[in-house]
Amino acid sequence: MGQKKDLTGSEKSKIVRYLAEGCGSLKIAKLLKRDHQTIKRFIQNSQQGRKKRVEKPRRKITAHELRKVKRAAAKMPLATSLAIFQSCNITGVPKSTRCAILRDMAKVRKAERRPPLNKTHKLKRQDWAKKYLKTDFSKVLWTDEMRVSLDGPDGWARGWIGKGQRAPVPLRRQQGGGGVLVWAGIIKDELVGPFRVEDGVKLNSQSCCQFLEDTFFKQWYRKKSASFKKNMIFMQDNAPSHASKYSTAWLARKGIKEEKLMTWPPCSPDLNPIENLWSIIKCEIYKEGKQYTSLNSVWEAVVAAARNVDGEQIKTLTESMDGRLLSVLAKKGGYIGG
Repeated sequence: MGQKKDLTGSEKSKIVRYLAEGCGSLKIAKLLKRDHQTIKRFIQNSQQGRKKRVEKPRRKITAHELRKVKRAAAKMPLATSLAIFQSCNITGVPKSTRCAILRDMAKVRKAERRPPLNKTHKLKRQDWAKKYLKTDFSKVLWTDEMRVSLDGPDGWARGWIGKGQRAPVPLRRQQGGGGVLVWAGIIKDELVGPFRVEDGVKLNSQSCCQFLEDTFFKQWYRKKSASFKKNMIFMQDNAPSHASKYSTAWLARKGIKEEKLMTWPPCSPDLNPIENLWSIIKCEIYKEGKQYTSLNSVWEAVVAAARNVDGEQIKTLTESMDGRLLSVLAKKGGYIGG
C-alpha cells in the first residue's frame, strides 16, 4: 500500500463520500490504496478548529520603553502593533513579540459580525450538511453579492485599544458616499464575473432576475456545453430576492430547478466559500487604509483585485467544502472557523 505526500482533491472528496456511506478509516485506506494514518489525519484535521496559540518566549524591552508603548497605545486607538512601536522609535521587535507585549495592556477590538444561531438554525445546518455529503462540489457554482464602499465596510478597521478605552467612532461622509454592489460566482477553479449592479438599482425579485439574465446567463452560462449545464448545481443564499416564488420560477424556466438548485440553510455565510473570496478582494482594495474618491475607482479596484486571484486559490476554496461539511456536523450545526 503506497504512501504519498498529500491527498488530492479527488481523494478527499471520496473520503467524505465513503464516510457518509458508513465506511471506517481502515476500509477507506484500502479502497484508496493510501496509508491508514494519512486517512485518519485528514479526518481528524477536518473536524478540528484552529489550534491553540502557543506562547513563545518574548524579547525583553526596558521599563522605559514599556511605558512609552502604553502611552502610544492610549493615543493611537485601532493602530497596528507596528505603528505603535514605530511611534516610540522601538525597532527590531518581531510582530509576535509586539503583540505579546501589547496583550498585557490592550486588546484587539472588532465588531461581532455573525448573529447567534438558535436551535432551529443548527438543526437545518446539520440537515444541509448530511444532504450534500455525497455531492461533487466541483460541479457547484457558489454565488453571492458584495457591497464595497469608498472607505471600506463598517467594522473593517481594527487595531489595538488600551484597556479601559473605547474604540473611536469612524468618520462618516456627509456627501459623495454610497457603494457598489458586486455579484460573482466560483466553480471548481474558475471565477465567474465579477459583475456590477447598476448604481441606484435595488435588487428585488424582478431586478435580480433581469440582472442575472444580462450578466451571468448571457455572458457566461450560454457559452457552456450542454453536458456542463446538465451537471451544474446553482447555489445562492436565502436573500428575499433569491428565495421568492418569482425568482424560483424564473430559474426553473432556465433549467435550474429541483436538484440543480441547491437548498441553503439560514445564517450560513461561513459555509459559502465565495465569502473567503470577498475577504481576499477586500483585503487587497482596502490595504494600508486605502480610500476612494468615486464609485468607478473602487469598482476598477475590485476588477483588478479579482483578476489577480488565480485558479489555484479558487480551487482551494471550492475544495474546502468537504471539510466544512464535516466541521459543521462535528460542531452540531454551530459556526465553523474563527
